[in-house]
Amino acid sequence: MARRSNAVARDLGLALDAAGFLREVGLDPDTWQGALLTTVPHRALLNCCRQSGKSTIAAAIALHTAEYKPGSLVLLVSPSQRQSGELFRKVSGFYHRLDGAERSVQESVLRLELANGSRIISLPGNEGTIRGYSSASLVIVDEAARVGDEMMAAIRPTLATTNGRLIAMSTPWGKRGWWHKEWILGGDSWTRFSLRAEDCPRISKEFLVEEERALGPFLFRQEYLCEFLDDESSIFPTALIDAALTNEIEPLWR
Repeated sequence: MARRSNAVARDLGLALDAAGFLREVGLDPDTWQGALLTTVPHRALLNCCRQSGKSTIAAAIALHTAEYKPGSLVLLVSPSQRQSGELFRKVSGFYHRLDGAERSVQESVLRLELANGSRIISLPGNEGTIRGYSSASLVIVDEAARVGDEMMAAIRPTLATTNGRLIAMSTPWGKRGWWHKEWILGGDSWTRFSLRAEDCPRISKEFLVEEERALGPFLFRQEYLCEFLDDESSIFPTALIDAALTNEIEPLWR
């Protein structure tokens, strides 16, 4: 009886402490990861450099949701099945390292279904596939800058009846698309997290010097400094175009 009581207390503690849950699978969260876990934002944008740990923290949140919110549907969406499959592999790895995890009733390379009714499903960036799902508790969008506006229009309704969470993570991909628009103009509807490579404890200064030399300043600033940049082939920069527009002049026709 005492052993069972201890197990229940442990499960309750992990359900309430997502950071503790991450440590349970063998990882110590970085400062920004801990903030994401403890604030539990309803809508979150993670504008973080490559190898910053954004996929790791997203996978932990996905599994935590499935474990401690019975009957939840967690969708992992990326522009390609390969990318969402890689994210699912991290989820699966955490699941098999979690002592006392909920029993699985179905498991494949793209899907995990637990005895408590929760499902974690990896999906490609295909609008028709997304439309087949509804009532999601959590949707995680990887490489979000490369997910088109039409795809996001198909993703968002899956959260309509559950008031579920949406976490989108990416590095920038120019000043285009829904990702750039929401980061700049989305207002208080999003909680934003940003991490440049120089602030990541696992990336050395020597590596960054070599990457800047190899990639050149444009790709380096985009991939490692998380900057939204105009495409190098653009004739006119976005700022110049925006400056030429005004709402103060009455249009000649409507």
